[in-house]
Amino acid sequence: MVYLIPTPIGNIDDISVRSLKLLTEMQILFCEDTRVTKKLLNLLSIKNQLKFNIEQFISFQSHNDKKVLSLLQKDIFEKKVAFMSDAGMPCISDPGASLVKYCQENDIAYEVLPGANAALLTYSSSGMESSKFIFYGFLPHHGTDRKNALNEVINLTDPVVIYEAPHRIAKLASELAVICPTRKLFAIKEATKKFEKKFYSKAEDFLNFLNSINTKGEWALVLEPKEKDAGVPISEQDIKNLDIQPKQKAKLLSKLTGDSVKNCYEILCKTIY
Repeated sequence: MVYLIPTPIGNIDDISVRSLKLLTEMQILFCEDTRVTKKLLNLLSIKNQLKFNIEQFISFQSHNDKKVLSLLQKDIFEKKVAFMSDAGMPCISDPGASLVKYCQENDIAYEVLPGANAALLTYSSSGMESSKFIFYGFLPHHGTDRKNALNEVINLTDPVVIYEAPHRIAKLASELAVICPTRKLFAIKEATKKFEKKFYSKAEDFLNFLNSINTKGEWALVLEPKEKDAGVPISEQDIKNLDIQPKQKAKLLSKLTGDSVKNCYEILCKTIY
């Protein structure tokens, strides 16, 4: 069995009891950054008076995941194995999905534990009331790819959740202020941590907000959707002017007016003849 264990996105008290129990049993740990994981385990060990007995830490990042998996000996999974993200749910903007796919293709049992998720927390905190939203993750960093991604994001008709790094947040704020200045957005910095900050207003005001605070820390944003084009309402005369058979016009008029198809047809015939 391979366990994919979520980690806190900020406050380490958000680790689950089940996750802690499993970590005390694990022998091999795949992790994005071994330094980050070892630091977290040390804090959890002290705070919860636990002992972890990890025999091997395997660096497993988005740029080396395929290579690591190709070199694996399958007997490694005879031991107790887990994967941990740097923060949040495995497989969301991290290489955990590659490990899941590997398990599926090689008939290896796996289980993903529920836990903290920055996208859900951010959307829940935004106050936007849509029954659905789109998770976009990190935008491309430069050039045409970034321009195309931004164009796609601002034209979505559902709220969209975006992640951004601290050294690029001002750039994103500047871009949004130009391309959709009056669009509302919600942003949260260092969610669940001591210096958490929230913003909710127009995109054109976001850069001023950033200039007033320390922007260090991971960011997540929810951009208000583009308003759906309601189109030009069709009138009865528009239908009457259509170059189609009277019976078809009658059906359309019936849907528009609520009158019966028969009555609409009779009125049309009187008008025509």
